[in-house]
Amino acid sequence: MPLWEYYSGMPRASTTSDVFNAIAEPRRRQIIELLSRRPGLAVGAIVLTLGLAQPAVSKHLGVLRKVGIVSVKKQGKSRVYDLNPEQLRPVYDWVNRIEEHWERQLDRVRARAEQRARSQSTTPD
Repeated sequence: MPLWEYYSGMPRASTTSDVFNAIAEPRRRQIIELLSRRPGLAVGAIVLTLGLAQPAVSKHLGVLRKVGIVSVKKQGKSRVYDLNPEQLRPVYDWVNRIEEHWERQLDRVRARAEQRARSQSTTPD
């Protein structure tokens, strides 16, 4: 998918339509980060760790679950959440394409700077 499609003037899709929209919300990114460090957390543990209200955490987990970023299993009376990092692959791939773009740009700037430095060092004063 071309990069411009992510930033075009097209209307935003639903937060549950794809990974990019789901992770656009900062609290959801906090949940993802937390689950990456501490897998298998119950909703209550996420609430306590992040200091967010339980209904908000449940709503964010629901969005993340719908796009497959997290999975849930019932353990006794608790619902325990785990991160499915493979579902973040589109984000990883997109960031890599951006990184490659900027690496090429920096290589061009570096080459120009080196060429200019060489030409200035060989030019008599």
